[in-house]
Amino acid sequence: MGFFLIPLKRIFKKHPFFLQVILILLPFGLFPILDTSAYHLDLMTNVGIYVLLAMGLNVVVGFAGLLNLGYAAFFAIGAYTYALLNLHAGFPFWAGLPVAGFVSMLFGFVIGMPSIRVRGDYLAITTLGFGEIVRIAFNNLDRWTGGPNGLLGIERPRLWWLSLKGGLHAELFKFSVNAMPYFYLVFFFVAVTAYLLFRISDSKFGRALVAIREDELAASCMGIPTLKIKLQAFGLSAFIAGIAGAVFASKQTIITPDSFDFVLSVLILAMVVLGGLGNIWGAALGALILGILPEVLRELASYRMLIFGLIMILMMIFRPQGILGGQLIKRELQPKEKEAPDVAS
Repeated sequence: MGFFLIPLKRIFKKHPFFLQVILILLPFGLFPILDTSAYHLDLMTNVGIYVLLAMGLNVVVGFAGLLNLGYAAFFAIGAYTYALLNLHAGFPFWAGLPVAGFVSMLFGFVIGMPSIRVRGDYLAITTLGFGEIVRIAFNNLDRWTGGPNGLLGIERPRLWWLSLKGGLHAELFKFSVNAMPYFYLVFFFVAVTAYLLFRISDSKFGRALVAIREDELAASCMGIPTLKIKLQAFGLSAFIAGIAGAVFASKQTIITPDSFDFVLSVLILAMVVLGGLGNIWGAALGALILGILPEVLRELASYRMLIFGLIMILMMIFRPQGILGGQLIKRELQPKEKEAPDVAS
């Protein structure tokens, strides 16, 4: 036993974030064993996709301080990229998945180049416009995207695994309507994304993003290439959304432009704000809360949005940095105290 524990201790000592990801996500990995309800499992799978999206948006909004109101567009681009590759070129899921991520990242660079030169409300308006352009384009390109009817018959993932029945041999496992394989697929992507984002936040690139968020002019004076760093943040954020989009398309097997509207972008942003700007686990927690909240309030469907709005208002009043947000974000969101006038002696 000690032979196996020594290498693990070295890994955890060298990569502390690895241990943190395991300890926090391990209980969620046991969810299918504790709750066998197919509906609850499907709900948690969708929540996992929200977690991916919230973590991706947190790179731009939380780390870099850039307000993006069109994040659902990158989610849509990833979903449609995989769907088109699968339906028209026969790409399987595992081949189309990285392509969907990179195509979304490419569009992240394209929208990022003109957008990062503006700030504040102008950046929000620019990204909002991009999100609506993408949705309307998918809605009108009937020949390729199916228009309002969307794309049907998207192939589910397939996975080769080793079986011991009848001797050691490889068998092909096909995903179906059963949500459990998708739950663990999304769980895997969430774990990998969380670990990589922790490594990035502790790197030179991550510290540069925080410096830009705190004071872009000071960061530029210190030699940080602010435009390049912000562009890379847009690309990384879009890549994560593209991966989530490909998983979503393969799970639903049908996608329509209405699935990627402006409301979805606002919902993902609310998840990041609720959990805590700049906090990776905060973004995940916000996605978990707002993903489960509609189910909890099912009996109060008429008052669901009212309750949701009240929760957000109370959070902004009493804890503006979010549930897991740091004190630094809280100080940024609070109005500056007026300086006392100097009294002549």
